[in-house]
Amino acid sequence: MTPDLAARIEAALGRRPRRRARMSGGCIAEIYRVDLDGETVVAKLGRAPGALPTEAYMLRYLRQHSALPVPDVLYVDDDLLVMSFIAGGDPLDDSAERHAAELLAALHDVSGPSFGLERDTLIGGLHQPNPPTGSWLEFFRDQRLLYMAREAHDAGRLPAATLRRVETLAGRLDRWLEEPARPSLIHGDMWGGNVLSKGGRIVGFVDPAIYYADPEIELAFSTLFSTFGDAFFARYRELRSLRPGFFEERRDLYNLYPLLVHTRLFGGSYAGAVGRTLDRFGA
Repeated sequence: MTPDLAARIEAALGRRPRRRARMSGGCIAEIYRVDLDGETVVAKLGRAPGALPTEAYMLRYLRQHSALPVPDVLYVDDDLLVMSFIAGGDPLDDSAERHAAELLAALHDVSGPSFGLERDTLIGGLHQPNPPTGSWLEFFRDQRLLYMAREAHDAGRLPAATLRRVETLAGRLDRWLEEPARPSLIHGDMWGGNVLSKGGRIVGFVDPAIYYADPEIELAFSTLFSTFGDAFFARYRELRSLRPGFFEERRDLYNLYPLLVHTRLFGGSYAGAVGRTLDRFGA
């Protein structure tokens, strides 16, 4: 730890850092576990303007508007975010999956006046536009599929022909999607690396990408990298209804968004996965 960073943490928290250890993960920052006198915290160092304050905003929003377990924000400025440390690391067994279902079902019961959010957020370090929108189909079309497909194309990672196919599919969404009863608050980046488990319980969710949405987009994302399985969905269905056709059609349609995010970030095989999904929906 550099003397400057140690001094900044001490000035912010009033306690001197004793040790640090590099942690894995983080698209927008270096992450360290920092031991203080009597407490352990997580420090993120980043250079992307506005990224860490946006993450702090999302964590505080979840803390204020839901009961989802997330880290406490202890200090933030443009290039330093200090949060409480949550000890996880256990695998997501059936008990943890059922607990996750209970937590996310409660989160999805939190409703807002429109789809989107009061401000834009981030997903994987990428800009995520959230203009308040009355129609979910319009929001998903314009602010998720079309926006991220064009970002991936402009970055040279999505071929022009595939972009045109996304645009074709975006004009046909009403064949498979309908307007949800109301907008639901979602975590927005639901994969295993962002879910912390200990002793068969979920102790924390990290790295959110929040907005108000059809909660099925969150459920779909949770299956993309096999984060949750049968135990999760059995318990979730006991708490919230899941309309017919989710696993058969809408899951793959909604997972186009995270696939486009990964295409923008990494290119390669993710662009091919986008193409295979488009094949399935005849675009």
